[in-house]
Amino acid sequence: MGDKEKKACDSSSSHDQNMVVEEEEDLMALYGSDSGWVEARTHCDHLDILSSDLTHIPTPDTACNRCHHPAENWLCLSCKDVLCSRFINKHMLEHYQQQNHSLALSYSDLSVWCFSCNSYLDAQVMPPLRPVYETAYILKFGEAPPFRTIEFLQLGDGSSSGN
Repeated sequence: MGDKEKKACDSSSSHDQNMVVEEEEDLMALYGSDSGWVEARTHCDHLDILSSDLTHIPTPDTACNRCHHPAENWLCLSCKDVLCSRFINKHMLEHYQQQNHSLALSYSDLSVWCFSCNSYLDAQVMPPLRPVYETAYILKFGEAPPFRTIEFLQLGDGSSSGN
């Protein structure tokens, strides 16, 4: 093999290795920490503190009860106070620290956070959280949320059918 052929082969091999590394980095970014993707929990030991009526809640455009900031607000799922996020004035975090109300729903993306578990919860598959998720979705978008199929849920949580 001549020098030109060897350089072309080495260059091609190096290019292929770089492509593989870039593809792996893209996959890590998509499924890993670079993407911000977080797997929501489907179990939480703090659901006993939920308000008894989460079908009647303040609207998603409700300002923070303390500082009146209009955005990035969370609904306390124990007392239904609306308070701002840790990225604004931290009033929901302070509320948790003072009242020990662990569960809150984000009016920005309708995610549910448990401060005690330090984790997001999957409100669509946890029966006690479904009513507040559906109510908030209707208030925010004017229609019922799309239905997640059983197959999707089983694929999403890694469980198999049967039990």
